[in-house]
Amino acid sequence: MTSQAIEGACAFAWRNYLLLHSGISENDSRRSALFRYVTNLRGTGEYDFDLLQIAAVAYLKKLDELHDDRRARLAADQALAERLASRSAQPGR
Repeated sequence: MTSQAIEGACAFAWRNYLLLHSGISENDSRRSALFRYVTNLRGTGEYDFDLLQIAAVAYLKKLDELHDDRRARLAADQALAERLASRSAQPGR
């Protein structure tokens, strides 16, 4: 996984997050937490750009809901695992 994929997935998720939360600063601490989360996915395996985007969006959503970085990471990891499982269940994959 390249740093370009990480940066692209984070930028995608952050842009969409800012569209939903107009009062959030571009330099909010959630942005750096997002980058750390997606970067740490590198250590767990190779994910394609689409999966990184899903994980990034799920992380920000769960961070808002749970207000806890550790629990948000776990919830986003679960969403990613579910997506991977549904992908592997599709014919031709």
